[in-house]
Amino acid sequence: MTTPMLAQATDHGRMYARTVGGELLVPSITTVIGQQASDLSGWHGYMAAKAALEDQRAYRASSSAGLKFAIIRDAASASERYRDDAAARGDRVHNYAEQVALRAMGLPHEMEGYRENLIAHGEQAYADRFDEWWEQYRPQPLATEVTIWNQTVGYAGTLDLVAEIAGHTCIIDYKTKGTDRKGRVKPLDDKVVMQLVAGLKAEEALIDAENGEWEPWKHGGASILMGVAVGQTQVVPQQANPQVLKSNWFKFCALKRVWDLNRELTESTEESLMPLVPPPFADSAEHPGKAAS
Repeated sequence: MTTPMLAQATDHGRMYARTVGGELLVPSITTVIGQQASDLSGWHGYMAAKAALEDQRAYRASSSAGLKFAIIRDAASASERYRDDAAARGDRVHNYAEQVALRAMGLPHEMEGYRENLIAHGEQAYADRFDEWWEQYRPQPLATEVTIWNQTVGYAGTLDLVAEIAGHTCIIDYKTKGTDRKGRVKPLDDKVVMQLVAGLKAEEALIDAENGEWEPWKHGGASILMGVAVGQTQVVPQQANPQVLKSNWFKFCALKRVWDLNRELTESTEESLMPLVPPPFADSAEHPGKAAS
């Protein structure tokens, strides 16, 4: 499922334990990648302005200070509402994709129920486009929503799908994307390459969350790392360029080190800044201004 059993939100981002209820030991892949700075100020401003302009109460606000404040408050949180709505939609689409894979693996599934949930939210098109992609590429699932662990670097994560396609082992990550004005699905972010290569570099895979049972990672030799943008009008799969995997892996490891240092600083009892007093002057030779007086 989209909320892994071993993961939990913390002050340091999402972290993973080795067993249900165990100590949270390492950050998630997405938490590590989140250490990379992103300037979203322009987008936040646009969403706030759009919300204020489209607010039906705006024409009455000129005569009410309270109404003005309410519109401003709601507009200021517009980007957060959009983000939360997009995350919930992404969860619904990912849940459906997982059920499709379970059915293909001959395992118990609730595919129809999750499709009905998408329909209830007016999101059936995502399921339809995903089904078209599944039929076209015909993946043979090897694992779905599999939790992986890398002890050497210190991270964990949950991969959407590992499948064989046309004889190639593929690690696949789904991204639910919006549609632009031309009806095309919006492109994937390059950061998905870091996410995929971190999955490739896993050392263990979870077998039993309740008992904390793991096994060596079997798919470190996957030949294709695939990001799949799932939209309402189309699905666009893209392969991570093998030529940039090494650089993306080094960048991911560097970001993990940034996470480590940030956590150390946050948990440290030492003050980052200390008071500083003026230096003492022994005689007038060291303080010319005093001699002149």
